[in-house]
Amino acid sequence: MKYDYEEKVIVITGGAGGIGSHLAREFSERGAKLVLLDLNSARLHNVLNSLTGSGHHSIPLDLTDRNAITAAIDEISTKYGKIDVLIPNAAITTTDRFDERSIDSIEYELDINLRSPLVIIRSSIDLLKKSDDPRIITTVSLGGIFPLGETPLYTISKFGLRGAMLSMSLDFGPKGIKVGSVMPSATDTPMLQREAVEGGNSLQFMDPPQKTEDVVKAFIKMLDKPKFEVYPKPSESWLVRIAMLFPSQLPSLMPLFVGKGDRGHKRYLKELETRGIAKQVNGVWEIIE
Repeated sequence: MKYDYEEKVIVITGGAGGIGSHLAREFSERGAKLVLLDLNSARLHNVLNSLTGSGHHSIPLDLTDRNAITAAIDEISTKYGKIDVLIPNAAITTTDRFDERSIDSIEYELDINLRSPLVIIRSSIDLLKKSDDPRIITTVSLGGIFPLGETPLYTISKFGLRGAMLSMSLDFGPKGIKVGSVMPSATDTPMLQREAVEGGNSLQFMDPPQKTEDVVKAFIKMLDKPKFEVYPKPSESWLVRIAMLFPSQLPSLMPLFVGKGDRGHKRYLKELETRGIAKQVNGVWEIIE
């Protein structure tokens, strides 16, 4: 059966970002009412104004602020009285190596990527239970399966979030709440573009980054036919899952992955240059603001 979006209340964190904004536009065209949460109020306003239909709402907030999350859930409760689909989607990453970054930056990335999804899920349970068909779908990552050496905090947070969602899938299913995760590989969003320019993780570029439309299709697939996990690019998912059957062999396998990734990284940077997104200045790549 196809999921019926009409009049459904769908809440998306990171709603002004690359994936979040595309999800919002797609779901609004299908008749849903969107509630978008994001730190960037100006971009949030622009996305909200681009949505089809009516009854949408935006709430600027810092996901590390527990009181702000509580206030946002209260606001949603007052305005809608329920949540049909909760999509904890917001995430950040940096290219700072673990042994060089500050303790504060470690805690902040874990807070955004791991703690805040868990907090907002727990805070939303009562409103989800008021839906006839409650769903929770997180945006995880293949980084939740395969370790990314250059971005260890992202790997740590996504490994943790994937495990949490699998546990909740088992726990919440009998309670009437369907839980699952979408597992994208590298996706052509502003976050990936900036990471590519700053150095990033070459493993993400073994294949050309997928489009946000591919991730949106995976969410639609998850809503039409709920599963624990959906992979937008199954070929890549099989590669990393097979590799992780033999984790002790990773040092031997990495040179093969890295070589292909480095070549893909260079191609992607050239593509960003052609698209007017990035440029080289004195041999150093930078984003064109």
